[in-house]
Amino acid sequence: MSDSWLSRGGSYEYRVVSVPAQTSPAAAHRLIADQAEYGRWELERSARYWGGARRVWLRRKTIRVQLTPWL
Repeated sequence: MSDSWLSRGGSYEYRVVSVPAQTSPAAAHRLIADQAEYGRWELERSARYWGGARRVWLRRKTIRVQLTPWL
């Protein structure tokens, strides 16, 4: 995650995951870890709200495929 990547037009896509208060911390951690491992998401921010609910912001680099010219 370098500044040069962003300056060259790189961008992120985001996913917000809401975790209910009834979910155990271990289950919430497992959910986020699975997203990170298999979906290549990384944790950007998390918040815990009054009552125990959690909200987690995940991000990953947007992959753009560039076409190459035919020879």
